[in-house]
Amino acid sequence: MNDIFPIRTKKEYQAALRNIDALMDAKPHTVEGDALELLSIIVADYERRKYPIEAPNPIAAIRFRMEQQGFSLADLAPLLGGRNRVSEVLNGKRRLTVEMIRRLHTELGIPAQVLIG
Repeated sequence: MNDIFPIRTKKEYQAALRNIDALMDAKPHTVEGDALELLSIIVADYERRKYPIEAPNPIAAIRFRMEQQGFSLADLAPLLGGRNRVSEVLNGKRRLTVEMIRRLHTELGIPAQVLIG
């Protein structure tokens, strides 16, 4: 295996992925295991810089969770303060309040940071 260094190009990225693949069976706390851990950190850093993932918009996150859970608009009414409020929020006519964010986070497990937008 080559020395470990920062990844700056796509070619270096692909080489690092091949090295990770070759080291996948390495045992922890060995030279190979340490190399795997360092390469993974370096690759993750490159991917964060090169391919950033934006947080979803709050409404998209709510709709996604509704779909996952098979929820209807009526199911959200207790969390958002009534059916009309659900409709207003999901149509972008009303912003989420702090209390709504707390309830959605607690009851549906949607990250508060995503809901804050």
